[in-house]
Amino acid sequence: MPALACCVDSAVVPPGYVFGAGDGSIPFAGVPPAIITADNAPPASITTAWSPDRSASLYCVDGWGAPYFAVNDSGNISVRPHGGDTLPHQEIDLLKIVKKVSDPKSVGGLGLPLPLIIRLPDVLKNRLESLQSAFDFAIQSQGYDAHYQGVYPVKCNQERFVVEDIVKFGSPFRFGLEAGSKPELLLAMSCLCKGNPDAFLVCNGFKDAEYISLALLARKLALNTVIVLEQEEELDLVIALSQKLSIRPVIGVRAKLRTKHSGHFGSTSGEKGKFGLTTTQILSVVKKLEEVGMLDCFQLLHFHIGSQIPSTGLLADGVGEAAQIYSELVRLGANMQVLDIGGGLGIDYDGSKSGDSDLSVAYGLGEYALAVVQAVKFVCDRKNIKHPVLCSESGRAIVSHHSILVFEAVSSTVSKAATMTPLALQYFVDGLTDDARADYRNMTSAAMRGEYETCLLYADQLKQRCVDLFRDGTIGMEHLAAVDALCEFVGKAIGVAEPVKTYHVNLSVFTSIPDFWGIGQLFPIIPIHRLDERPGARGILSDLTCDSDGKINKFIGGEDSLPLHEIEGNGAGNGNGPYYLGMFLGGAYEEALGGVHNLFGGPSVVRVSQSDGPHSFAVTRATPGPSCSDVLRVMHHEPELMFETLKHRAEEMMYEDSSDDGDSSMDHHHHHRGNAAVASCLARSFHNMPYLAGASSCSLTAAMNNGGGLYYCSGEDGYDAAGDSAVASAEDEQWSYICA
Repeated sequence: MPALACCVDSAVVPPGYVFGAGDGSIPFAGVPPAIITADNAPPASITTAWSPDRSASLYCVDGWGAPYFAVNDSGNISVRPHGGDTLPHQEIDLLKIVKKVSDPKSVGGLGLPLPLIIRLPDVLKNRLESLQSAFDFAIQSQGYDAHYQGVYPVKCNQERFVVEDIVKFGSPFRFGLEAGSKPELLLAMSCLCKGNPDAFLVCNGFKDAEYISLALLARKLALNTVIVLEQEEELDLVIALSQKLSIRPVIGVRAKLRTKHSGHFGSTSGEKGKFGLTTTQILSVVKKLEEVGMLDCFQLLHFHIGSQIPSTGLLADGVGEAAQIYSELVRLGANMQVLDIGGGLGIDYDGSKSGDSDLSVAYGLGEYALAVVQAVKFVCDRKNIKHPVLCSESGRAIVSHHSILVFEAVSSTVSKAATMTPLALQYFVDGLTDDARADYRNMTSAAMRGEYETCLLYADQLKQRCVDLFRDGTIGMEHLAAVDALCEFVGKAIGVAEPVKTYHVNLSVFTSIPDFWGIGQLFPIIPIHRLDERPGARGILSDLTCDSDGKINKFIGGEDSLPLHEIEGNGAGNGNGPYYLGMFLGGAYEEALGGVHNLFGGPSVVRVSQSDGPHSFAVTRATPGPSCSDVLRVMHHEPELMFETLKHRAEEMMYEDSSDDGDSSMDHHHHHRGNAAVASCLARSFHNMPYLAGASSCSLTAAMNNGGGLYYCSGEDGYDAAGDSAVASAEDEQWSYICA
């Protein structure tokens, strides 16, 4: 019998068939679970055994992750901290890091709550060395007569230890910093006091007198500072302040090139870009400096085509145009020394190695460096001028790989229609209007003829008619549920894909992945374990915020859902414990841009280095994420006063209850214990992170019911009797060097 044939004639059910098999389906006679043809037969990967290699291919790990991330034989993500030079015994199992950090202290863990940022300074060091090596090789192979020394734009990630690591790791090859604001300039000055004295301190961004004075002071402190003019008007301040302070500046100019790329990240370049001087304005700068006897101070030309430059062809065009301007400045008498090519060195977020989108680039570090060196050398040799020192501001390419965001999927849900008995089906059909009943019969007839697209069309039409009837009050909720069940079954019967699940994650998209919400930037997100198992579902990710935008429903590869493993309601799937996901390549911008939407603060942070311990790593620093008190203070609330207010209200309510009940002394003692317990749990709530807590969190219900086993916050954990804040400072809440 053709599919759905038994649905015809007012749902007369043949004997021997049972409705409501327990899975929400309606197994009509003759209906196959799916219609399989040669064109839609399942791929071999579905019919053969699963393996970690299949997961690596499914999630394209070797594309976006190489050479730092891979899937190991245990089905977990492994970190290769030294890139391609990592030895087998140096690989780090990411799941072991998460367990070491999140396990309770009683079993040897650090007891830090998730979400969690894992920083890998060894990866950061390798990125710096790889960039330097790429330029060194290109310079040597092309016979270029100057050197390369880059700077890190601190706006990408201003975190103290990230900047300090870059200065330390980059010191052997004069790697410097770029600042775009006064606080960034202050931190760059401080960090570079411990760096290479020849390292550049490039001062970009809009400038007032205080900014320029700070930059001049940096030069007085023997820092190799360059003030880059973003606007022509800044030159007057530089001249006046340098003369007043008797400090000879080194001046650069940001040129507004004609070259630009068309993607989102190219919007800051070209003639209408936000920053930079036109050729007319640059000529005016040369003239003014010459008039005041300071043309020798003009030593650097800077430009920026845009982030994520997609191809070396576009890069060469922009560098060639800038090299022409540089050559003209030499001809005009400027003391030119440095060509700063700005940012734009892209990374491959989706592993496609394509120049056709903002998510990837069609080159590697070596090809990028070679294109720059060749373009500059060609122009300078033709003009017969000295090759300039090459500088770049490659922030995204330096810090993106070194940071991993790990978070937990706590539950998953899928919309399930109700089951339907034969009597319910008869009741449903009898309650339909003539038009709706006609849609029902047309749907089943189309299924009998094998016209499955037409069948789905009538199913949707039937569903919409029933919705309209419900709105009019003609049918009840039972009818609406019945049509949902029927249409779901029809979809499954003719091979429509299973519904996408929603995985609820202990995370705020707005805080930890703001670029996804703001500009649609995609990052690789995959499970960090269970990769030796076949994913049994597809899902989207829904965060904790009370905001409809707080979800991730777009993924690399153009996917609207992500292959994931089945989990139970509490996040533990098949006895595997918590289900952890990781977001990779997010080390640039995400932390700096994240806000406190819904008062969710940032994640916990650990710093993990490769070591010779049994698990190949050492946690060298660990910091809990901001507590509820911390994020409340950001919005100018006073947690200590809030706690006292709530504590006082609790005492009042307890006293009123005891007075009404005519308590004995023993009852009074129980109420006193209840007061202390409520105060303790309130204090604990202020102290904890805003994210979902584990089973160890105290129970307000138990406290209010005067139950046994009450949790009392110590002075270290909560607020003491005097009402002082017990939220430890970031420095007090850090642990140092724990080998694993």
